[in-house]
Amino acid sequence: MTYEDAITALADPTRRVIIDRLRAGPLPVGAIADGMGVSRPAVSQHLRVLSDAGLLTVTPSGNRRLYAIAPDGVDELRRYLDTLWDDALAAFARAAEEKAKGNTK
Repeated sequence: MTYEDAITALADPTRRVIIDRLRAGPLPVGAIADGMGVSRPAVSQHLRVLSDAGLLTVTPSGNRRLYAIAPDGVDELRRYLDTLWDDALAAFARAAEEKAKGNTK
């Protein structure tokens, strides 16, 4: 999966809530859906989108599945965001250098 898939999946606020709930560790769908205000089948659909985007792992545990944040999927997104941050810092440094050059003349 690509960082674009991750960004698309995380564009939905319900999916961001799911990711936030999984930050503490793996959970079954029932625990994820508890108190969300959307049906359990809807949560399952959101989990599928997040899984397909490479952001979640699914581990069978008896008759249920445990969902967890997939480090590899998050790492790819983080690498992309780091490049944006690096570009922003480089642009800031160039602007500061240009301003400094203008002040020394």
